[in-house]
Amino acid sequence: MSIIRNKKAFHDYSIEETIEAGIVLEGWEVKAIREGKGQLKDSYVKIKGDEVWLLGFT
Repeated sequence: MSIIRNKKAFHDYSIEETIEAGIVLEGWEVKAIREGKGQLKDSYVKIKGDEVWLLGFT
């Protein structure tokens, strides 16, 4: 299992709440993350009803 953290967000912002969640990925996305190519820099989450969506993750 891989854990990705946005360290800069914790430095630049006051984090009031954290949510631990799983994510569904395609095969190529898993490969990219394992190779360290995931980028959280411009990503954010959007809450829609009872779902949390990660947007802008590359």
